[in-house]
Amino acid sequence: MTAEQLKNSILQMAVQGKLVPQDPNDEPASELIKRIREEKEKLIKEGKIKKEKNPSYIFRGEDNIPYEKVGNNEPVSIADEIPFEIPESWEWVRLGSICEVARGGSPRPIKDYLTDLDD
Repeated sequence: MTAEQLKNSILQMAVQGKLVPQDPNDEPASELIKRIREEKEKLIKEGKIKKEKNPSYIFRGEDNIPYEKVGNNEPVSIADEIPFEIPESWEWVRLGSICEVARGGSPRPIKDYLTDLDD
């Protein structure tokens, strides 16, 4: 096994929760996600952030298949998007559901900046 393969193997085990034993006394991710949703609703009501147009909610159905409900649409199976099993207390979420994703701009090249200063 090469160093790169070892690194990839360790990272894969980490995201699957297989590097350390899972403590059943730890708060389940579902509770943390619930608190995040409540905080987002509070910030929306206070006018500090905008309401999502199509919020995503991922859950396991009675058939144990993962589903996603986006906005007011009917839930759809996302089993083909789930790359691996995660520990029981973990949850799948879309990144935008738990944080605000913002893009930054690239700085202008120095020569353009200097040209603007000459004007």
